[in-house]
Amino acid sequence: MHTLYRENKECANMKKRITLLMIVLSVLFAGMPVYAKEEPDLHARAALLMDAATGRVLYEKDGYTPYAVASTTKILTAVLVLEADCEEEYASVSANAAKQPKVKLYVKKGEKYKVKDLLYSLLLESHNDTAVVLAEHVAGSVEKFAERMNAKAAEIGCRNAYFITPNGLDADIQGKANQASAYDMALITSYALQNERFVELIRTKEHTFTDETGRRQEQVSNANRFLDIYDGAIGVKTGFTNLAGYCFVGAAETKVGKLICVVLGCGWPPKKNLKWQDSEKLMDYGANTFERVLLEIPPVTKTVKVKKGKKENISVGGERMELFVPVCEEDRISKAMFMEHLVCAPVENNKAVGWSKVYLNGEMVLGQTIFTKENCSEKRFSECLQKILHRFYI
Repeated sequence: MHTLYRENKECANMKKRITLLMIVLSVLFAGMPVYAKEEPDLHARAALLMDAATGRVLYEKDGYTPYAVASTTKILTAVLVLEADCEEEYASVSANAAKQPKVKLYVKKGEKYKVKDLLYSLLLESHNDTAVVLAEHVAGSVEKFAERMNAKAAEIGCRNAYFITPNGLDADIQGKANQASAYDMALITSYALQNERFVELIRTKEHTFTDETGRRQEQVSNANRFLDIYDGAIGVKTGFTNLAGYCFVGAAETKVGKLICVVLGCGWPPKKNLKWQDSEKLMDYGANTFERVLLEIPPVTKTVKVKKGKKENISVGGERMELFVPVCEEDRISKAMFMEHLVCAPVENNKAVGWSKVYLNGEMVLGQTIFTKENCSEKRFSECLQKILHRFYI
């Protein structure tokens, strides 16, 4: 009896004896270029550069302070409309939508347009009346749509975003303004770029459409100059209000991967071209300062011993994991792993018995879980006794 108690206690305390293996690696990649980390000189009052794949912030200037973000708000508006899956539906123009200030499509109360056509109007020429038509169609009112915007922003991980209008016009309710940080806008854009339809929309040069009757025809053209002035540019969205100044959220495919840049408060009239200069500087900074490096964890195929099990060993394994990350000469990578060397029966298939993790500057960027690959039931007392007797008499 005392022996069985000691065995059960030993199993209960098993994890206390797990050996943790930590390997710290200095990141001295063979053949990796060494770049001088000269930060860009920007006009924007707030800016941020993010790796779209990992969410890693490569540069920020007051990137976590909320500011007015003007029509870059429409990135989130488009996301919610696309996720409502209503592009083939017709949306009616309300009096509220028709009275929105320019820039606008000049829709009239009672007109109806296909949602998919209004999305081009929203993203290519940034029409404010279009944004309200879409918001009211999806949620019933601007106020209810704003609730959805804030819920989505929180789901994405935004820290300081608060939205009141679907078009990004300056607004204030009970002391809370329509605003977000550069970091928030980069997160929202990273999420939006995962939607292939969104990417198709923002890369479109021109789109022609009519209202429901076919009597009114409109053509919208992409106002995003970034598509023409930067190699690999994907988009995304410009913005301006008197409070926000010139703003831009851009994305581009570079030699270190897909990067997202955000510039807020980047000059006021007539300095509308400063946002393009700052965006180019940010993208060049990312491409010239970082190297695209593959972080990987090899697949695991091992066995572990089983205590009091019908099997002495069972198979365990983990899938190969890999991730491309932009890394500079100042970065440090570390790896940590552990695996239980003994498990107690009964053991179920797909039970976690270990892990491997890769850290970049102390933050985990890649993780692998090691699972059991089979079941193992517990030996019954009669089976143990029979085995002992068999050994004793033979």
